[in-house]
Parts: sequence; structure tokens; C-alpha cells
Amino acid sequence: MKLIRFKTPGIEQAVYGRYIDAQQAELIEGDIFSDFRLSGQSVPVSKLLAPVTPPLILAIGLNFADHAAEFNTPVPDFPVLFMKIHSSLQHPGDPIEIPRHLVSSKVDYEAELVVVLNRECRNATPENAMEYVLGYTCGNDVSARDWQKEYGGGQFCRGKSFATFAPMGPCLVTPDEINDPQRLQLTAHVNGEMRQSSTTANHIFSVRNLIVFLSGSTTLPAGTAIFTGTPSGSGFARTPPIYLQPGDQVKITVEGIGELINPVVLEKRA
Repeated sequence: MKLIRFKTPGIEQAVYGRYIDAQQAELIEGDIFSDFRLSGQSVPVSKLLAPVTPPLILAIGLNFADHAAEFNTPVPDFPVLFMKIHSSLQHPGDPIEIPRHLVSSKVDYEAELVVVLNRECRNATPENAMEYVLGYTCGNDVSARDWQKEYGGGQFCRGKSFATFAPMGPCLVTPDEINDPQRLQLTAHVNGEMRQSSTTANHIFSVRNLIVFLSGSTTLPAGTAIFTGTPSGSGFARTPPIYLQPGDQVKITVEGIGELINPVVLEKRA
């Protein structure tokens, strides 16, 4: 099932539904993190939103060997973890903003598969880890490379957590429609030009292994979003580097899920 979170006329709060097409969805009753059911009621989609509002956004760096090579870094022995703060979330179709207060001139894209957890998870095992998956979506781990590599004191979070730096969408695809999350084609296009193309078969650490690792002696709340890593082809590694500019459009595609499209603009000054 393809689940979406959206706005519809006559209902003030965001609602969940089963995707029908770009204009309509079937309303869902109940809580998607516990019991929910289809209502049989079709309603118009006036605004598509990020498929969840995650209480925690975890992200994995260097989870493709070719991307580690771009950083001139050995393949890691353990997953490289960083976090993106909640306010970095962005909806499909809404803009990625290039920071102008803490100025960045090196904003980059990263196409990723994102996993969303269905319930609280602690100490998952290889045998039960996939039972914690609510669904999968597309993500763009937008990164200010100057704040990530030069000004961040060796930590990734500052350069990864500016407002709008975690676009997610367009939908959340439940595991019954994704037979194997390690066999999904993953691409990024900027202004129609393909910049990244790989498959999740090239993950160093699989979705299963990431859930086991991240939940080890750690409580992950329901709705946690896990960005699982990006392949080679980001702008910083090109010769010369190509960073995002106002007017650009970034499209992230994950096989079986869809397209996540966001324009790029300058952050408005106060």
C-alpha cells in the first residue's frame, strides 16, 4: 500500500490516506503506528506533505563504498551515524533553501532510501528487525559541505540540519509492496541531468543490519526515520564541484516508491 499524508478541504489537520492518484486518496481511520483501516471514503488532495513527522531522524554516512571513496575514507567497520534535527524536514514540492544567515556556498544533494519504524524499537535482532518497518520512502540528505567538513568541528549535524535539509516523500510504501529493500534502484537528477545512479544492493550495511545496530541499547520511538546512505555522484565530488543553485530542481527516485521533487531557492532574509 502507498500511504500519503496530506491536506484536504474541510479538514484542518493533516490526514493520512491510501494513494489513489495525484488528485485523490482514500482516507485512513485510526493510527498508522498501531491499528488503522481504510475508510472507503475518497477525498481530494490539496497539498501533499512529508509522509510522516518523525520524532527522530537518523542518518547513515558512507554506506556505499564508492561514496566512501569520494571522501577518501576507508569503508567503515560500523555504520557511521549522525542526526538531522526535526525542523530540517521538508515536504515534496516545497523548496530546499540555501542558507543565508549561516551562509553556505556548498549545498549538495544526496539520494537515499528512507526507512520509517512502526513502533518503539530497542535491541532488535536480525530475526525480528524487519518487523519494525512501517514503510519506505525517498529522501534527500541535503548537505552544506562547508559546514559539514570545514566549519562543523568534525561533526556532521550542523551541515546536515539546516531548515528544509531533509525532504521526504512522496509516499510511504508498506513492506508488502517492497519484496526486498536491498534490490531498489536509486537515482538523483538535477535539472534533468542524472547525477547519481546505484542500487541498494550496494549498501555496505543493509536495512536489517542498520535497525539492529541503531536500536542496540537504544530506544527508537515509533515514526523514527532512517536515511540509509547515498551512492557516489554528489556535487562535491565532481571536477569542478557542482553545488545547488537557486532555480535548480532536484529529483530523487527510488524504485517502487516514486519521485521526490524539490526546487532550490535562497533562504529569505529576516
